[in-house]
Amino acid sequence: LQGPRYVSPVPSGGFVVSEECGDVKVFMSSCKLLCSLSSKYGHQFGNPAGVCVDTDGSILVADEQRRTVHLFPEHGAPVCLVSTGLRRPAGMACSSSGHLFVADTVENCVKVFK
Repeated sequence: LQGPRYVSPVPSGGFVVSEECGDVKVFMSSCKLLCSLSSKYGHQFGNPAGVCVDTDGSILVADEQRRTVHLFPEHGAPVCLVSTGLRRPAGMACSSSGHLFVADTVENCVKVFK
């Protein structure tokens, strides 16, 4: 890993890690690298920060530089879930009821999205 920042478990027993160098890596439960989201999806991150995994197993990534949150489904193309209203997204969490919690460090608050 190059500058690991945020980490989140995945339902399969593995975990996902954002890196300062601008990538997000997915690891299996054996700690073996499964994939890089940049390579798998051809997605360019600005500065990936918070990561979490929803109940469907999709990976969500907050991008501090681009001020967005993208969803990376197991199959299919990435989807931008949040493109406005964030100044500096950092840590994130997904609830089982479908809510996304994003810590915005510039505004000193946690924003909730449905």
